Amino acid sequence: MKEVKNNTIQALIGLGNPGSKHYYQRHNIGFRVLDVLADTYGASWHTKGEAEQTSITINGHIIVLIKPQTFMNTSGRVIPSLIKQGIKAESIAVVHDELELPFGQVKYKLGGSHKGHNGLRSIIGVCGADFVRIRCGIGRPANKDDVPDYVLQRFTESEQDIESMIQSAVGMIESFFK
Repeated sequence: MKEVKNNTIQALIGLGNPGSKHYYQRHNIGFRVLDVLADTYGASWHTKGEAEQTSITINGHIIVLIKPQTFMNTSGRVIPSLIKQGIKAESIAVVHDELELPFGQVKYKLGGSHKGHNGLRSIIGVCGADFVRIRCGIGRPANKDDVPDYVLQRFTESEQDIESMIQSAVGMIESFFK
């Protein structure tokens, strides 16, 4: 697997759906990871265009954090704002839920297809596929027809296990900047 160099990531996009009723759903793990990063580094969220945005500094590297407020299927609408800020696709990392990984497993990869994830599909449609993905495993339901409902359900795992996955994702992100 290609290593992420500490000088390449300038923006982290956490995928999720806006609103408190969605916050604890599987599909919103990207928002939750970014919220922990913002809290850890003392950052406050503000609205900028169609997103909540803030910046943090990890080991001297400034990283823009973005939570699209457009709903999952149109997450890519935040990309033009990043491009205006001089941030290219290859300098973006997207934190998202991943059906293909067992619950709690966190991995990253560079590029690839959307594999049916509508948030990734939207981002790829705007800027191509050459960005880092931080994949937070949510497992997969036995019946593939259940996927749309599954991702919009609250986690059934313990809050401690969910927090452990979030901390693993935060640790992985921090390791990119050492």
